[in-house]
Amino acid sequence: MSQERPAYYELGHGDDLGLTALAERLALAGTGTGPMAAIRCAAEIADGAEGADAVELGEDARRLIASALPARVLSTVWLAASGYGFDPDNHGMGIRGWLESLSEVSTARLRQNRRSYAPPPVRPVRDERLCRAVVAEIRASAPALARASGLPDLVDALEQVVTGADGDLGMRLFLRALKTSSVSVPYEQYGRMLALGRQFGFPPAVVYDGLAIDWPPVSTTRTGIDDDFGLSRLARLFGAGWHHRTPRAAIANAATGDGYQRPPGSEAAVLLEDTRRMLGSGLSDDTITLLWLAATERGHNLDWIGIGGREWLQQVVEVCEAHLARVAPAYVPSPPAVRTDRRDAVLREIREQAPPAAARVISPEFRPLGGDTVFGVLEQVVTRVDPDLGFRLFLRFLQLLQLPVTEEQYTRYGSLAGLFRYGDDHLYWSVDHLVQRT
Repeated sequence: MSQERPAYYELGHGDDLGLTALAERLALAGTGTGPMAAIRCAAEIADGAEGADAVELGEDARRLIASALPARVLSTVWLAASGYGFDPDNHGMGIRGWLESLSEVSTARLRQNRRSYAPPPVRPVRDERLCRAVVAEIRASAPALARASGLPDLVDALEQVVTGADGDLGMRLFLRALKTSSVSVPYEQYGRMLALGRQFGFPPAVVYDGLAIDWPPVSTTRTGIDDDFGLSRLARLFGAGWHHRTPRAAIANAATGDGYQRPPGSEAAVLLEDTRRMLGSGLSDDTITLLWLAATERGHNLDWIGIGGREWLQQVVEVCEAHLARVAPAYVPSPPAVRTDRRDAVLREIREQAPPAAARVISPEFRPLGGDTVFGVLEQVVTRVDPDLGFRLFLRFLQLLQLPVTEEQYTRYGSLAGLFRYGDDHLYWSVDHLVQRT
């Protein structure tokens, strides 16, 4: 983050924070909130993380207090960000009086932790390059924002906060105004905002949560996927000790795991493609069942509860299709053809690891599954279903069987992962810890 301020996510923040978190809370409360209720909300924000969240609330308020911006500018930006949830002018406080009250609430909470606490000097972000970039995004949204907010001076007021008070807070107030006014943001602009957020040290949720985004159509490309995905990801989730009331609820949780970089429905589309390809492969019910048991490390024992592999995959299809019908009704899945490219390369890697795999088992404490059997099924996935899915499951089995990986093998795995367009973290989190480095 600029000017040696720590990134917010490094401080443990995962959502919005400070003044903009309070603005969101008051916007949700609706208009008509009185001073006592508004101060109570501020105290609750300040009390977060055992009082640590009071730091950002107090500093945000003092950055605006320390600026030379006129009250009308501060009031305009506050009303837009809070959705008129609390208007201090209606209660004789004025915007600066309100900000002073927030600073006092913050200081009082921090003194509960350390009685000698004194607010430090404000540290505004005045990085010219960053501020210019924020102003450019404000101007890109200017017509829609002015129209939707009902505040014709809002765009100018936001620019003044960015250039005259603090670029960081100005960016967050701009985002809050977009969200409160339900202004739709083009996907390309959203990407720029994410990049700006990273430079300010924001958690992605500060940009993403509540923002209306004009997403591109759902597809099964790998854009925006950093880690595992599809059927191999679903197996990992069940193997991690799933905590859902029903198996279908666990599938639904996986199907909605689009993250903040992909259109809603993307993960469901990828999972559906994997699953339909498996169902259309001609693999026997017993083979699919064994594959699932191994990939989940018996985290969901189909044989124990009397469900066949094909019946289970059909449930996966139903959940994915229902979710896509809700969030991406225009999406039409393409027939999942069997792909043969890179088949031989994946088979070579599997066969090279087959001898050490044969000496190990999955789930040794309960109905163990021999590594030789598992790798035999894996070859069928590569040759009859999809080399891509087969390679993802291969990485999963390396992890489950704790098979050592040479640096040369790891380099080849990286080349295959690149050809399959896996995200940067996929290979790292799967097998990097298994590499025998000299």
